[in-house]
Amino acid sequence: MYSYNEFDESYVRGRVATFREQVSRRIDGSLTEDEFKPLRLMNGLYLQLHAYMLRVAVPYGTLNSTQMRQLAHIAERWDKGYGHFTTRQNIQFNWPKLRDVPDMLDALADVGMHAIQTSGNCIRNVTADHFAGAADDEIEDPRPTAELLRQWSTDHPEFTYLPRKFKIAITGSPNDRAVTRAHDIGLRMVRNEAGEPGYEVIVGGGLGRTPMVGHVVREFLPKADLLPYLEAILSVYNLNGRRDNKYKARIKILMHETGAEALTAQIEEAFETIRAEFTGPDADLLKEIEAAFAPPDFDNARSVAFEEAVAADPLLRSFVETNVAGHKNPAYGIVTVSLKPIGGTPGDATAQQMRVLADLAERYGHDELRVSHEQNIILPHVRRADIAAVHAELRKAGLATANIGLISDIIACPGMDYCALATARSIPVAQEIAQRFDELKLEHEVGPLKIKISGCINACGHHHVGHIGILGLDRAGVENYQITLGGDGTETATIGERAGPGFSADEIVPAVERLVGAYLDLREGPDETFLEAYRRVGLAPFREALYPQETQSHAA
Repeated sequence: MYSYNEFDESYVRGRVATFREQVSRRIDGSLTEDEFKPLRLMNGLYLQLHAYMLRVAVPYGTLNSTQMRQLAHIAERWDKGYGHFTTRQNIQFNWPKLRDVPDMLDALADVGMHAIQTSGNCIRNVTADHFAGAADDEIEDPRPTAELLRQWSTDHPEFTYLPRKFKIAITGSPNDRAVTRAHDIGLRMVRNEAGEPGYEVIVGGGLGRTPMVGHVVREFLPKADLLPYLEAILSVYNLNGRRDNKYKARIKILMHETGAEALTAQIEEAFETIRAEFTGPDADLLKEIEAAFAPPDFDNARSVAFEEAVAADPLLRSFVETNVAGHKNPAYGIVTVSLKPIGGTPGDATAQQMRVLADLAERYGHDELRVSHEQNIILPHVRRADIAAVHAELRKAGLATANIGLISDIIACPGMDYCALATARSIPVAQEIAQRFDELKLEHEVGPLKIKISGCINACGHHHVGHIGILGLDRAGVENYQITLGGDGTETATIGERAGPGFSADEIVPAVERLVGAYLDLREGPDETFLEAYRRVGLAPFREALYPQETQSHAA
């Protein structure tokens, strides 16, 4: 993985020193909150419902054991002993004191981390496939591209004050695990007819109050043209994006109002001009970045003992079936560690759990960890011979929940428990759904089903692309939960359809239970997933299950 060079170290330390002085001025009253706000946001510091919140960047979701241990240390020393991993592959600390934040940032810099561009109208933390460098379907590891984009975008003089925040995601596989079509720019690595790797470029995706799937503006972009092409996209957006209304300021609105064909033409015209003048990164820098992501020294020995252990231990077998994915090296597996224990807060990990994960990565995982946009942690390179030992250690730490991709593996934003923008709670709904289906013992029978919950229209919980999406809203002071169905965040991305009127907090779990019951009744065999069944039969039978009183009324 990439490590700071001398320039990175100097740059980040300088930022911390500047912010330390700004914090001192805020504390002594020299800066008002209005004056301080843009300064703190540039350093990832938010003011939430009850306290400040520091959002730490985990570029493209990649960590090593030293960094994870430092996050644990920060959680214990300056917070309440835990951190919250987010759908942007970052980590948030929800309870820091303002006076301590510069010390937290210095501690991050000690291990090559920071909180730069985790907020503000700039290019945010670039996200990537959490199986990058390990996936058995991968065309090419996307992380060198993500690192190049991180270096290019950090404090870019033209793109630091965009009309609105700007998000980029990249995947190196045909199976999209990075939700690229729901980003301002999505990059999918593809090959042309000559077999050369390049990018499919998608522009204008996004969720929030106006959810849209992005448009393909280039089916194949040579790798050498990536930066000038992104410069062209950002330049067109920066000049033409609306600044009079923040709700209409995203590039998806510009795409919608201009038209995909017309905006693509503007991008291509700008690209021709920029490419002619673009000097770009030198070859030595590109080689340095690519070398930082060289594969580990794999041990290719197979293990018969692993198969025997799986056959003998039902808990291990269940874990392997749900939490272990195929690796490009057959002697290895990709282990996803669920941060969704039944009844727990999705995405939370205690300091002690972080240390366990760091130890496992160091001992069994070539010192690599990943944060997924689904709020879980991945050990991307684990010898299959070691998976039983890893599982045993995870069990001791309360981290062995075998539910990846199942109904209790719920994405949920912090909601009204923390967020100043939220209009309803998300965490309790996620907990109640998980507990209910654990009681029913239906989770494995139901199979793959993605539930995503947002506590407000900003859609940080990605509810629009959930197979079952839940949006919490305020209706005359009462929490009301709308359901959308059929959403999909993969390469076949779809925005979910609103099912009908919302449900109260007491009604939402029974409503989900009725939906799942309807699916089990109508599916064509156990291999047909919820999403496949929904696409086959449409909304009507699910709506009937959700609103049985309507059916009774029509019958009468």
